[in-house]
Amino acid sequence: MASSLQPSSQPLEFPSSGFKVIAPSTPVEEESIPNYKAQRYYPVRIGEVFNQRYQVVAKLGYGSSSTVWLCRDLGERRYIALKVYVNSSKVHRELPIYQRINQTQSNHSGRACIRMLLDSFEIRGPDGKHICLVHQPLGMSLHDLKMRARGKVFSKEVLRISIRQLLVALDFLHRDAHIIHTDLQPSNLLMGIDDESFFAQYEQNELDDPSPRKSLDGRTIYLSRPLPLSFGPPVLCDFGEARFGEGVHRDDIMPDVYRAPEVILGMKWSYSVDIWNAAMVVWDLFEHSQLFTGRRSDGKYDDGNHLAEMIAILGPPPPGFLARTENSLRYWDENGKWRDLIPIPNANLERLEQRLVDGDKDGFLQFVRKMLTWIPEERPSAEELIFDPWLMEGLFDS
Repeated sequence: MASSLQPSSQPLEFPSSGFKVIAPSTPVEEESIPNYKAQRYYPVRIGEVFNQRYQVVAKLGYGSSSTVWLCRDLGERRYIALKVYVNSSKVHRELPIYQRINQTQSNHSGRACIRMLLDSFEIRGPDGKHICLVHQPLGMSLHDLKMRARGKVFSKEVLRISIRQLLVALDFLHRDAHIIHTDLQPSNLLMGIDDESFFAQYEQNELDDPSPRKSLDGRTIYLSRPLPLSFGPPVLCDFGEARFGEGVHRDDIMPDVYRAPEVILGMKWSYSVDIWNAAMVVWDLFEHSQLFTGRRSDGKYDDGNHLAEMIAILGPPPPGFLARTENSLRYWDENGKWRDLIPIPNANLERLEQRLVDGDKDGFLQFVRKMLTWIPEERPSAEELIFDPWLMEGLFDS
C-alpha cells in the first residue's frame, strides 16, 4: 500500500501480521523503566484513531511519564507527534507551560526554536484518564545524533549552530514567556524536519515492515521505530519539568550530574539554572566525557562528590554564597573551609578539554566558564551568551 507525500483524510489499514512477535517474558521499552506499572500507560495500538482525528502510524519513543507516537492528522492532512501521558501524573506541568508559551505575545525568533503545541485533549483508558499533547513531528535528538557522529562528538561548527539555537530559545523563554526549562540535555533537543516526505517514508516503512511487538495481559507493547538522519535546526522540547519564573523555587530539579550548585544545596533558584544547564549541554556534545560525574567509588551518585568536583573546576565557593543556606555546613565549616569528607579531585578545565589548542581552546573555555559560576547572579543571560566571541566565530563568514 503506497503512501502519498501528503496523508489522506481517510484512515489507513495497517498490517495485522508479518511482524516479529516478542516473547511475553522479554522486557521491552517502557517495561525496562524502574517501578514500571502497565496500568499507568494507555494501551496505544498502531492504526488507532485518537480524538476522531489522529491515526497512530508508529511508536517514536517512551519514558517514565509518557509514550510518543507519529500520527496522521486526518483533519489537516499532515503528520503530528502525539504524546500520551500516564494516568498517574498528580501535577501536570507540561500543558500549562505550553499554554503560557502559546499565549505569549512576542515576535522573538526564539519561539521558532521551541516545539509547538498544536492541540491537547484527554482520553479515558481502561485504568484512568490520560492527557494527550499534539506537537509538530521532529527528528532524532542531539544525543542520538552525537552517537552517530565521528568519535561520538560534535564538530565545532555543529556545536555552535546547536548552542545558538538553544540560547535563542532560552532567551525567549526567560525574557518573554517567563519560563525556566530546568531539564536541558541533548535528548531534549530534537532535529527539525522541513520535508514532509520524511514522515511519509517513515509511514511506508511501517506498512512494509511492521514494528516488532509483544502482547501481554490484553495490551500490545511496540518497539520504537528509529528515525532516519535529518539536518533541520534543533528544537527545544520536553517541558515536563519546567517552572514558571514567578515566585520562589527551592525544589529539586535537573538530572543529577547537570544540577547547579544552588540546587544541590537547597537554595532558592531561578532562570540562571538553565544557564548552568546549557554549559553541561555544551560540554556533553563536544567532549568525550561528562564534565561532572558525582559518583562515589561504588558508582552511586552523591551530592558531596559532585560538590568536590565543582571545587576542582571552579575553585572554592565565595563565603557569601555558602551563607545563603545552612545546608552548606554539611560540607564546609563556619569559615567556608571544605571539611575534607570527600577528597577534591586533581582536575581542571584545561586538562579535561582535550580537543582544542591555543587561542581556540582559550576562547572555548572562556565561553564555558561564563556559565559555570557558584553565584547564580554572575552567570550571563542567554542573550549575552549568544554574542560570545567564540560562539559567534564563523557566523558571518561567506
